[in-house]
Order: sequence, then C-alpha cells, then structure tokens
Amino acid sequence: MKVFIDSNIPMYVAGREHPNRLPSRRFLERVQRGEVESATSTEVLQEILYRYAALRRLDLARTVYDLFVVVCPEVLPVTLADTDRARDLLLSDLGLSARDAVHAAVMLNHQIDYVVSFDRGFDDVPGLTRIEPD
Repeated sequence: MKVFIDSNIPMYVAGREHPNRLPSRRFLERVQRGEVESATSTEVLQEILYRYAALRRLDLARTVYDLFVVVCPEVLPVTLADTDRARDLLLSDLGLSARDAVHAAVMLNHQIDYVVSFDRGFDDVPGLTRIEPD
C-alpha cells in the first residue's frame, strides 16, 4: 500500500511542540526505514517553501524541504491532467481547498488511495482514505 504524504506531516515534525509532532515524527521514521511506501508531490514541496517564506524562516524552508525529499524521494509532478481533475473536484462542492483538490487529483490520477494528513478536508473525497499518524 502506497501513501501520499501531505505537507502538514513534515511541518509538524519541524514545528514547535504540538500533539501532532511526535506521531508525525514516528511516521516519517517508519517511511525512512522503508516500512511504508510513500510519495508526495511538487505541490506539497511548494507548500513547504511558501509557508516558511511567509514566516520569513528561509532556514527552515531549506531544512524541511531537503530532509523531506530524502525521507520521501518519490515526488510526483503536477500536470495539466491533475489540475483539470482538481478543477472538477473543486466544482463538485466537496468543500476542498484548491491545494487539497490538487493533492487529491494527483493521488487519484496515480491510483494512490491513502493520504497521511491531519487535514480533514480529504475525508469526503471519493476514492481516498485519510490516515492520521499515531
């Protein structure tokens, strides 16, 4: 089973003390050990860069980005087919954000049925199952 890793997982690991920090770290350690097959996307990497740039923490932008691509080296591109499907997901009134619609489209177009995320926005997307690290 391959899982898609959302941006909030590595960002919780890098962030301040939070209830989601330790479960996220344990999950990424499992990925690093090869116990979990995973993928992410260029949009997830963009989110990491965007968030830390907005916080004026370019040091963290580099660190989190670089460490995440080592832990999760399968980075899927976002293509026109993905943005077309994201558009359709947005118009289907599932209540997804534009970013989550892009993530969902990438997953669906690559037959990845599971997303590891604390973002409940994925819960209503047909064909996807959200998993929270524990």
